[in-house]
Amino acid sequence: MATDLHLAIAHHLLIFILFGILVSEVVLVRQSMTGDDIKRIASIDLWYGVVALLIVIVGFSRAVYGAKGWAYYSVNSFFWAKIGVFALIAVLSIWPTVKYLNWRRNSQTAGNVPDAQSVVLVRRILWLELFLFAFLPAFAAAMARGYGQ
Repeated sequence: MATDLHLAIAHHLLIFILFGILVSEVVLVRQSMTGDDIKRIASIDLWYGVVALLIVIVGFSRAVYGAKGWAYYSVNSFFWAKIGVFALIAVLSIWPTVKYLNWRRNSQTAGNVPDAQSVVLVRRILWLELFLFAFLPAFAAAMARGYGQ
């Protein structure tokens, strides 16, 4: 029982942290970014990847070692929908990460600022990630209540 509780607490805290990181990226990515802003965003984005990986590890640990066990989750359509949405968010996050790294490299060597079009595109992707993020707690709540069996 204690294992299930600890894994649930860790999982929920990590999800909240990831959401906060994503919101901070939405706030920080803007047309008027400086080189220091870009460095900050790249650092924050590194934590985004670390926290996302920890969510996967803790989440699957919870599914396997938690109170309900793998037999419950492995056949639940809302579990797989949640995993699918999380994976889609992860794939979408690749483009902003690549842009942050390019922007950081360019700002260090030439003092360049990102072009307006790439900033707009990154912001759209970040907003799409946030939109999709809203499905995660909805699917989790349905799953926890036995829907999707």
